[in-house]
Amino acid sequence: MGTARNAGRRDTTMQPDENIDANSELRASGHTPSRSGRTAFLLLTLASLFWSGNHIVGRAIGGQVPPIGISTMRWLIPALLLWPLAHPHLKRDWPTLRTHWPAMLWLSVTGGALFSALQYVGLQYTSALNVSVLNSLVPVLILAAGALIFRDRVAPLQIIGIATSLSGVLVVIAHGSINLLLSVSFGAGDLIIALGMAVFAIYAACLRLRPPIHWTSFMFALSVLSAAMTMPFFILETMSGTTLQPTVLTAVAVVYVGIFPSLLAFAAWNRGVEVIGAGRAGPFLHLVPIFTAIFSIAMLGETLEFYHVIGLAIILAGVWLASDGGTKRRATLR
Repeated sequence: MGTARNAGRRDTTMQPDENIDANSELRASGHTPSRSGRTAFLLLTLASLFWSGNHIVGRAIGGQVPPIGISTMRWLIPALLLWPLAHPHLKRDWPTLRTHWPAMLWLSVTGGALFSALQYVGLQYTSALNVSVLNSLVPVLILAAGALIFRDRVAPLQIIGIATSLSGVLVVIAHGSINLLLSVSFGAGDLIIALGMAVFAIYAACLRLRPPIHWTSFMFALSVLSAAMTMPFFILETMSGTTLQPTVLTAVAVVYVGIFPSLLAFAAWNRGVEVIGAGRAGPFLHLVPIFTAIFSIAMLGETLEFYHVIGLAIILAGVWLASDGGTKRRATLR
C-alpha cells in the first residue's frame, strides 16, 4: 500500500472511498450479484444470531459484570485474538490506516466504544421488553442516518418491508397481545438504550467510510481503538468498587461476548453491509428477537407459542421485501 497506490486519493479521509465497495454501482441500480448477495444475506443472518445470544448472556450475568468492564473486555478479547491474523496485513495496510485515521476513529467511537458502553449501561436500568422494542427501531434509524448524512434514496419497498418486519417483531415482543405493548413505559435507561441504537445506526450508515484494507486489519484497529477509549472508564469503575465477580459463569460470558457478538458478528455485519448496503441490511436486525426466542425455548425452557410462528413469518416476509424482493421486482420491470 505504498505511494503509488495512494497517489490518486482525495485529501479528505472522511469521504466515502469509491474503491471500498466494488458493488456500489450495482446496488444503486437495484442489482446485486446473486452469489455475493446470498453470501451477504447469510452473513447478516449470522450477525443477528450472534447478537441475539448476547441478550441471553446479558440476562444470565446481570449484576455480576460491571457495564463498562464488559464493554472494555468485549473489544480487548477480539484485539488479542486477531493480532496473529492481522499482523501480516497490518504491515501492508498501515499507510492506508494512517491516511484514513479520522474515519477509523469515528467508526471505532460509534460502532465500538460508545455503542457498547451505552448498551450495557442502559441494560442496568430497563427491562428486556423495552430493549426489544427499542432495538426494533434500528432499521428505521439506519435509513434515516443514510438519508440525513449521505442523502441516500429510500425505495418504497424498503419502507414497506421494514414496516412489515417491524410489525412481526412487535407481535413477538407483545406475545400477541396489544395490551402488553401498550403497557410499556419508558425511563432513563430506555433513553440510554435509544441513544445507543441511534449511534449504531450512524455507524452502519458510515461504514462506507471504511478504509480499503483487509478485514482483519479493520477489525483489529476497531477493537484496539474501542478498548483503548473505554479502558480509562473501566479503571474508574473498578476504583469505585464496581468489580467483576470471578465465577465460571462470568468467565464464559465474557469470552462469549468477546468472540461472538463482537468479533464474529461485527465482521459478518460489516461484510454484509459492504455488499448490499446499510439500508437493505437493516431489516435483518429484526431477526434478533426471533433468535432470542429460539434460544430461550431451547436453553431456558420457555414454551414455543403461536405468536412466535406468526411473528417469524411476518418478519421473514418483511426482510425479503426490504432486502431482496424489491430488488428482483425492479430488475424484472426493467
